[in-house]
Amino acid sequence: MGATKTEHFTAKQNKLATLAKALGHPARIAIFDYLLKVDTCICGDIVNELPLAQPTISQHLKELKNAGLIKGSVEGNAICYCIDETVLEILQKYFNNISSKIDMKKSNCC
Repeated sequence: MGATKTEHFTAKQNKLATLAKALGHPARIAIFDYLLKVDTCICGDIVNELPLAQPTISQHLKELKNAGLIKGSVEGNAICYCIDETVLEILQKYFNNISSKIDMKKSNCC
């Protein structure tokens, strides 16, 4: 498979693609939904909530954190996770922009 050639796209396009890729797994959506519900939690809380093993959840948390969707802080011997609000603003602006452009067109394209 060829290279992705991310250098040919804007920083905004690359950031949105990274976010979309990180959210592209149902387990990560479930983790994200859980964090929205509880505001902040420790990995063990998510393990108790979802039907996945602790190492699997840790891997998904790592992917979400690497994408910048969540942030974590060390509390004792555990990491406490929460959603990074700045990323939510990026996603909201992007989808609001799409929605407003679709609303403006309201054509029978395709």
